[in-house]
Amino acid sequence: VQLVESGGGLVQPGGTLRLSCAASGFTSSRYAMRWYRQAPGKEREWVATISSIGDSTNYADSAKGRFTISRDNAKSTVYLQMNSLKPEDTAVYYCHASWQFYNYWGQGTQVTVSS
Repeated sequence: VQLVESGGGLVQPGGTLRLSCAASGFTSSRYAMRWYRQAPGKEREWVATISSIGDSTNYADSAKGRFTISRDNAKSTVYLQMNSLKPEDTAVYYCHASWQFYNYWGQGTQVTVSS
């Protein structure tokens, strides 16, 4: 079982990034998928959720209007489109999959927003 995040990097304030999370080793289309993030010295916080078939999404207040979560079950991949990035979005972003009592985490990808 693997969740592998990619797409992080250094971006200027106001910029955009698209994170990807590729799932393997399990039937990810059964799972709700979430993005979390953890900034230095802070607790890990939830960012966004998408249902197993992609018909429902939810966002933390900090992400509403700027971030979009989506998924392509044919590619077993979940995305997080991040627009209008702010320095306070700097964090390690983690992908999470959950279904019944199963849940998996990725290793994270670093996002740094700085001029």
